[in-house]
Amino acid sequence: MQLYSIETENFKLDGGAMFGVVPKSIWNKLNPADENNMCNWAMRCLLIEDGNKLILVDTGIGNKQDAKFFSYYYLNGNNTLEKSLAKYGFSKDDITDVILTHLHFDHCGGSVERVGEKLIPAFKNATYWSNEMHWQWATQPNAREKASFLKENILPIQESGQLKFIATPTNNLEQTNQLGATQFSDNISIRFVNGHTEMMMLPQINYKGKTVVYMADLLPSAAHIPLPYVMAYDMFPLTTLQEKKSFLQEAVQNNYTLLFEHDVTNECCTLLQTEKGIKPHSFFKLSEM
Repeated sequence: MQLYSIETENFKLDGGAMFGVVPKSIWNKLNPADENNMCNWAMRCLLIEDGNKLILVDTGIGNKQDAKFFSYYYLNGNNTLEKSLAKYGFSKDDITDVILTHLHFDHCGGSVERVGEKLIPAFKNATYWSNEMHWQWATQPNAREKASFLKENILPIQESGQLKFIATPTNNLEQTNQLGATQFSDNISIRFVNGHTEMMMLPQINYKGKTVVYMADLLPSAAHIPLPYVMAYDMFPLTTLQEKKSFLQEAVQNNYTLLFEHDVTNECCTLLQTEKGIKPHSFFKLSEM
Protein backbone atom coordinates (compact mmCIF):
# COMPACT_ATOMS: atom_id res chain seq x y z
CA MET A 1 0.00 0.00 0.00
CA GLN A 2 1.06 3.56 -0.73
CA LEU A 3 -0.58 6.83 0.31
CA TYR A 4 -0.28 10.08 -1.63
CA SER A 5 -1.35 13.57 -0.62
CA ILE A 6 -3.32 15.10 -3.49
CA GLU A 7 -3.27 18.88 -3.30
CA THR A 8 -5.97 20.79 -5.15
CA GLU A 9 -6.79 24.49 -5.14
CA ASN A 10 -6.85 26.51 -1.94
CA PHE A 11 -9.92 28.57 -1.13
CA LYS A 12 -11.02 31.18 1.39
CA LEU A 13 -13.76 31.05 4.00
CA ASP A 14 -14.84 33.47 6.69
CA GLY A 15 -12.63 33.06 9.75
CA GLY A 16 -15.45 33.52 12.21
CA ALA A 17 -17.47 30.78 10.54
CA MET A 18 -14.49 28.44 10.62
CA PHE A 19 -13.74 28.97 14.33
CA GLY A 20 -17.25 29.38 15.74
CA VAL A 21 -17.35 30.86 19.26
CA VAL A 22 -13.57 31.39 19.46
CA PRO A 23 -12.78 35.15 19.35
CA LYS A 24 -10.92 36.56 16.38
CA SER A 25 -8.24 37.92 18.73
CA ILE A 26 -7.31 34.28 19.35
CA TRP A 27 -7.95 32.49 16.04
CA ASN A 28 -6.38 35.22 13.94
CA LYS A 29 -3.00 34.20 15.37
CA LEU A 30 -3.55 30.68 14.07
CA ASN A 31 -4.76 31.48 10.54
CA PRO A 32 -4.51 35.23 9.89
CA ALA A 33 -7.47 36.72 8.04
CA ASP A 34 -7.29 39.08 5.07
CA GLU A 35 -9.02 42.45 4.85
CA ASN A 36 -12.33 40.67 4.21
CA ASN A 37 -12.00 38.47 7.32
CA MET A 38 -11.31 35.49 5.05
CA CYS A 39 -8.76 32.76 5.92
CA ASN A 40 -7.03 30.55 3.40
CA TRP A 41 -7.71 26.79 3.49
CA ALA A 42 -6.51 23.75 1.58
CA MET A 43 -8.68 21.19 -0.17
CA ARG A 44 -6.32 18.24 0.26
CA CYS A 45 -7.49 14.88 -1.04
CA LEU A 46 -5.96 11.46 -0.35
CA LEU A 47 -4.96 8.83 -2.89
CA ILE A 48 -4.65 5.23 -1.69
CA GLU A 49 -2.84 2.70 -3.89
CA ASP A 50 -3.86 -0.66 -2.47
CA GLY A 51 -3.18 -3.71 -4.65
CA ASN A 52 -5.19 -3.32 -7.84
CA LYS A 53 -7.28 -0.53 -6.32
CA LEU A 54 -6.56 3.19 -6.70
CA ILE A 55 -8.86 4.94 -4.24
CA LEU A 56 -9.37 8.71 -4.13
CA VAL A 57 -10.80 10.25 -0.96
CA ASP A 58 -12.69 13.47 -1.76
CA THR A 59 -12.28 15.45 -4.97
CA GLY A 60 -11.97 19.15 -4.12
CA ILE A 61 -14.19 21.90 -5.46
CA GLY A 62 -13.93 21.11 -9.19
CA ASN A 63 -14.08 23.66 -12.00
CA LYS A 64 -17.59 23.47 -13.47
CA GLN A 65 -19.24 26.28 -11.49
CA ASP A 66 -19.61 29.77 -12.92
CA ALA A 67 -17.43 32.79 -12.22
CA LYS A 68 -19.92 34.24 -9.73
CA PHE A 69 -19.78 31.09 -7.59
CA PHE A 70 -15.98 30.99 -7.54
CA SER A 71 -15.80 34.72 -6.74
CA TYR A 72 -17.15 33.93 -3.27
CA TYR A 73 -14.26 31.58 -2.47
CA TYR A 74 -11.14 33.24 -3.91
CA LEU A 75 -9.49 30.13 -5.33
CA ASN A 76 -5.73 30.36 -5.21
CA GLY A 77 -2.56 28.29 -5.58
CA ASN A 78 -1.05 26.40 -8.47
CA ASN A 79 -2.27 22.91 -7.62
CA THR A 80 -5.11 21.06 -9.30
CA LEU A 81 -6.38 17.54 -8.79
CA GLU A 82 -5.17 16.57 -12.26
CA LYS A 83 -1.67 18.00 -11.70
CA SER A 84 -1.33 16.26 -8.37
CA LEU A 85 -2.39 12.90 -9.78
CA ALA A 86 0.03 13.32 -12.68
CA LYS A 87 2.85 14.05 -10.21
CA TYR A 88 2.60 10.42 -9.11
CA GLY A 89 2.06 9.03 -12.60
CA PHE A 90 -1.73 8.70 -12.49
CA SER A 91 -4.71 10.17 -14.31
CA LYS A 92 -8.40 10.41 -13.49
CA ASP A 93 -9.09 7.35 -15.63
CA ASP A 94 -6.89 5.25 -13.34
CA ILE A 95 -9.10 5.81 -10.30
CA THR A 96 -11.09 2.69 -9.37
CA ASP A 97 -12.94 4.06 -6.33
CA VAL A 98 -13.91 7.50 -5.01
CA ILE A 99 -14.81 7.74 -1.31
CA LEU A 100 -16.72 10.94 -0.58
CA THR A 101 -16.47 11.84 3.09
CA HIS A 102 -19.57 13.99 2.63
CA LEU A 103 -21.28 15.89 -0.14
CA HIS A 104 -20.47 19.52 0.63
CA PHE A 105 -19.24 21.25 -2.52
CA ASP A 106 -15.61 21.65 -1.39
CA HIS A 107 -15.35 17.89 -0.86
CA CYS A 108 -17.20 16.50 -3.88
CA GLY A 109 -17.27 19.25 -6.54
CA GLY A 110 -14.52 17.56 -8.55
CA SER A 111 -16.54 14.34 -8.77
CA VAL A 112 -18.58 15.62 -11.70
CA GLU A 113 -17.43 17.54 -14.77
CA ARG A 114 -19.20 19.46 -17.47
CA VAL A 115 -18.79 18.23 -21.05
CA GLY A 116 -20.74 20.51 -23.33
CA GLU A 117 -24.21 20.67 -21.82
CA LYS A 118 -23.84 17.37 -19.97
CA LEU A 119 -22.74 16.70 -16.41
CA ILE A 120 -20.91 13.39 -16.15
CA PRO A 121 -18.71 11.63 -13.57
CA ALA A 122 -15.14 12.93 -13.76
CA PHE A 123 -13.81 9.44 -12.93
CA LYS A 124 -15.38 7.28 -15.60
CA ASN A 125 -13.91 3.99 -14.38
CA ALA A 126 -14.59 4.52 -10.66
CA THR A 127 -17.21 3.38 -8.22
CA TYR A 128 -18.35 6.30 -6.07
CA TRP A 129 -18.95 5.55 -2.39
CA SER A 130 -21.27 7.43 -0.05
CA ASN A 131 -23.75 6.08 2.48
CA GLU A 132 -27.52 5.92 2.31
CA MET A 133 -28.23 8.12 5.31
CA HIS A 134 -25.92 10.93 4.20
CA TRP A 135 -27.14 10.71 0.61
CA GLN A 136 -30.71 11.22 1.76
CA TRP A 137 -29.60 14.10 4.00
CA ALA A 138 -27.80 15.78 1.08
CA THR A 139 -30.50 15.29 -1.55
CA GLN A 140 -33.25 16.51 0.81
CA PRO A 141 -31.28 19.25 2.56
CA ASN A 142 -32.37 21.48 5.40
CA ALA A 143 -32.50 25.22 4.72
CA ARG A 144 -29.35 25.94 6.74
CA GLU A 145 -27.16 23.47 4.86
CA LYS A 146 -28.79 23.66 1.42
CA ALA A 147 -26.17 26.02 -0.03
CA SER A 148 -23.45 23.42 0.59
CA PHE A 149 -25.25 20.57 -1.19
CA LEU A 150 -25.29 21.41 -4.89
CA LYS A 151 -27.41 19.06 -6.97
CA GLU A 152 -25.04 19.32 -9.94
CA ASN A 153 -22.28 17.77 -7.77
CA ILE A 154 -24.47 14.95 -6.53
CA LEU A 155 -27.28 13.76 -8.78
CA PRO A 156 -25.15 12.96 -11.89
CA ILE A 157 -23.24 10.39 -9.80
CA GLN A 158 -26.42 8.46 -9.06
CA GLU A 159 -27.76 8.86 -12.59
CA SER A 160 -24.55 7.34 -13.99
CA GLY A 161 -25.06 4.07 -12.10
CA GLN A 162 -21.59 4.41 -10.54
CA LEU A 163 -22.85 5.10 -7.02
CA LYS A 164 -22.72 2.56 -4.19
CA PHE A 165 -23.45 2.90 -0.49
CA ILE A 166 -21.18 1.86 2.37
CA ALA A 167 -22.98 0.10 5.22
CA THR A 168 -23.34 2.21 8.36
CA PRO A 169 -23.28 1.04 11.98
CA THR A 170 -26.95 1.89 12.32
CA ASN A 171 -28.18 -0.06 9.32
CA ASN A 172 -25.90 -3.10 9.22
CA LEU A 173 -24.30 -3.96 12.54
CA GLU A 174 -22.92 -7.27 11.25
CA GLN A 175 -20.55 -5.44 8.88
CA THR A 176 -19.14 -3.07 11.50
CA ASN A 177 -16.18 -3.60 13.77
CA GLN A 178 -15.76 -2.77 17.47
CA LEU A 179 -14.82 0.83 16.71
CA GLY A 180 -18.25 1.51 15.22
CA ALA A 181 -16.78 1.63 11.74
CA THR A 182 -17.46 -0.29 8.55
CA GLN A 183 -14.66 -2.34 7.04
CA PHE A 184 -14.08 -1.12 3.47
CA SER A 185 -11.08 -3.35 2.68
CA ASP A 186 -8.41 -5.27 4.58
CA ASN A 187 -6.52 -2.07 5.43
CA ILE A 188 -9.26 0.57 5.32
CA SER A 189 -12.20 1.10 7.64
CA ILE A 190 -14.74 3.92 7.58
CA ARG A 191 -15.62 5.79 10.77
CA PHE A 192 -18.90 7.72 11.00
CA VAL A 193 -19.47 11.05 12.75
CA ASN A 194 -22.57 13.24 12.86
CA GLY A 195 -21.71 16.65 14.30
CA HIS A 196 -20.66 18.43 11.10
CA THR A 197 -23.30 16.80 8.93
CA GLU A 198 -25.30 13.57 8.98
CA MET A 199 -23.07 10.45 8.70
CA MET A 200 -19.80 12.00 7.53
CA MET A 201 -17.22 9.30 6.76
CA LEU A 202 -13.60 9.32 7.97
CA PRO A 203 -11.32 6.75 6.30
CA GLN A 204 -8.98 5.04 8.77
CA ILE A 205 -6.02 3.29 7.15
CA ASN A 206 -3.49 0.77 8.42
CA TYR A 207 -0.27 2.05 6.82
CA LYS A 208 3.32 0.99 7.46
CA GLY A 209 2.42 -0.30 10.89
CA LYS A 210 0.63 2.91 11.86
CA THR A 211 -2.95 4.19 11.75
CA VAL A 212 -3.72 7.19 9.55
CA VAL A 213 -7.11 8.91 9.86
CA TYR A 214 -8.32 11.33 7.19
CA MET A 215 -10.03 13.97 9.29
CA ALA A 216 -12.33 15.67 6.74
CA ASP A 217 -14.37 18.26 8.68
CA LEU A 218 -14.26 16.73 12.14
CA LEU A 219 -10.85 18.41 12.50
CA PRO A 220 -10.41 20.64 9.44
CA SER A 221 -6.98 21.78 10.60
CA ALA A 222 -4.53 21.41 13.45
CA ALA A 223 -5.90 24.69 14.82
CA HIS A 224 -9.21 22.88 15.47
CA ILE A 225 -7.73 20.34 17.90
CA PRO A 226 -8.74 22.27 21.07
CA LEU A 227 -12.24 21.13 22.01
CA PRO A 228 -14.07 24.52 21.84
CA TYR A 229 -12.77 25.17 18.32
CA VAL A 230 -15.89 23.97 16.48
CA MET A 231 -16.98 25.44 13.16
CA ALA A 232 -20.16 27.49 12.91
CA TYR A 233 -20.85 25.39 9.79
CA ASP A 234 -21.46 22.30 11.93
CA MET A 235 -25.10 21.23 12.11
CA PHE A 236 -24.78 19.83 15.63
CA PRO A 237 -21.88 21.54 17.43
CA LEU A 238 -22.36 19.76 20.76
CA THR A 239 -22.23 16.43 18.93
CA THR A 240 -18.99 17.56 17.28
CA LEU A 241 -17.64 18.46 20.71
CA GLN A 242 -18.29 14.94 22.03
CA GLU A 243 -17.00 13.28 18.87
CA LYS A 244 -13.79 15.31 19.01
CA LYS A 245 -13.22 14.51 22.67
CA SER A 246 -13.73 10.78 22.15
CA PHE A 247 -11.63 10.64 19.00
CA LEU A 248 -8.73 12.68 20.40
CA GLN A 249 -8.50 10.45 23.46
CA GLU A 250 -8.44 7.37 21.26
CA ALA A 251 -5.94 8.94 18.88
CA VAL A 252 -3.45 9.93 21.56
CA GLN A 253 -3.69 6.54 23.27
CA ASN A 254 -3.04 4.69 20.00
CA ASN A 255 -0.60 7.15 18.42
CA TYR A 256 -2.75 7.81 15.36
CA THR A 257 -1.54 10.03 12.54
CA LEU A 258 -4.07 12.73 11.66
CA LEU A 259 -4.23 13.84 8.01
CA PHE A 260 -5.82 17.29 7.62
CA GLU A 261 -7.93 18.15 4.59
CA HIS A 262 -8.10 21.93 5.06
CA ASP A 263 -4.87 22.92 6.81
CA VAL A 264 -2.72 24.90 4.34
CA THR A 265 0.41 24.62 6.50
CA ASN A 266 0.24 21.30 8.34
CA GLU A 267 -0.42 18.09 6.44
CA CYS A 268 -0.14 15.47 9.20
CA CYS A 269 0.41 15.37 12.92
CA THR A 270 0.53 13.10 15.94
CA LEU A 271 -0.81 14.04 19.35
CA LEU A 272 0.48 14.40 22.90
CA GLN A 273 -1.40 14.41 26.21
CA THR A 274 -0.34 17.40 28.33
CA GLU A 275 -1.49 18.96 31.59
CA LYS A 276 -3.45 21.46 29.50
CA GLY A 277 -5.10 18.86 27.33
CA ILE A 278 -4.29 17.09 24.08
CA LYS A 279 -1.91 19.04 21.84
CA PRO A 280 -0.16 18.40 18.51
CA HIS A 281 3.08 16.52 19.06
CA SER A 282 4.89 16.49 15.71
CA PHE A 283 4.02 17.81 12.26
CA PHE A 284 5.16 16.17 9.02
CA LYS A 285 4.18 15.37 5.47
CA LEU A 286 2.49 12.15 4.49
CA SER A 287 5.45 11.34 2.22
CA GLU A 288 7.73 11.35 5.28
CA MET A 289 5.99 8.42 6.94
